[in-house]
Amino acid sequence: MKQLKLFIIIPVLFLISINTAFSQAKTATKHTVVADGHPMAVWEKSVENPKGIILLHHGRTWSSIPDFDLQVEGEDLSLMDGFNERGYSVWALDARGYGGTPRDETGWNTPNRAAKDLSIVLDWLFKRTGQKINVWGWSMGSMISQLTAQLYPENFASLTLFGYPVRYDNTYPDDTQNGKPPMKENTAEAAASDFITPGSISQKAIDEYVRASLEADPVRADWRNQEQYNQFDPKKVSMPVLLLQGEFDPLAETKSHAKAFSEFPNANKQWVVLKGGDHAALLEKPRGQLIDASINFIEWLKK
Repeated sequence: MKQLKLFIIIPVLFLISINTAFSQAKTATKHTVVADGHPMAVWEKSVENPKGIILLHHGRTWSSIPDFDLQVEGEDLSLMDGFNERGYSVWALDARGYGGTPRDETGWNTPNRAAKDLSIVLDWLFKRTGQKINVWGWSMGSMISQLTAQLYPENFASLTLFGYPVRYDNTYPDDTQNGKPPMKENTAEAAASDFITPGSISQKAIDEYVRASLEADPVRADWRNQEQYNQFDPKKVSMPVLLLQGEFDPLAETKSHAKAFSEFPNANKQWVVLKGGDHAALLEKPRGQLIDASINFIEWLKK
């Protein structure tokens, strides 16, 4: 009779544990960091006694929560949860005009402004945790992260560049705009546009990503002074660097990756191609490869 009771109780506890874990996985904690008088939203998912700290920077159109903490019942898609499972505390920054961070009085963002904002958040996070930070940037976020690494390298432990769209054979034209920002509405088509590899993600997940993206970022953020990206110089990136390239990513040019990789001066560098991955590989079937490569690189640096 005692054995029968034990058989009944264990599954109940197991189900409670699963439901609690799923519930906890849904919510990141929002912090506000003031950067030169402007409130910046920083999202946290931490673990006890972390092996390290990772800070994520989103891409051009969508903010941190849809990009890095997408919750779809029955599917593991959150990059923040994936890094937590490997023992790392994870933070994610919303740039000006994205997600939980409002636009400033100009209505515009610029590369230099975004890099300064990221440096201020890194300084805040270093003082809070006592650890240097592994900065992980996706798409335009990789560009902002590299610019920050060149201009404000002090609090970096490493730099990961994924979906890296820099073209080293191009010059960014002058982009001085003084009028009102256009503030165009974002669209469902734009939200779904990065999912280009058939069968790499479920329609249910795409639908939820579209919903979450439009909820977080109904209006497209506006940028100017993109000629500031002409400061890019891989020889000025002093910290260890991981280049992550999706096999089918149309924005990740192998020629530019090769130039950057050959010129990064720190010998602690890796270049990993994600088989079957495209620009949205962090939310698709290669997600496990991407997490493994990111964590393996950080832990390789500790040896």
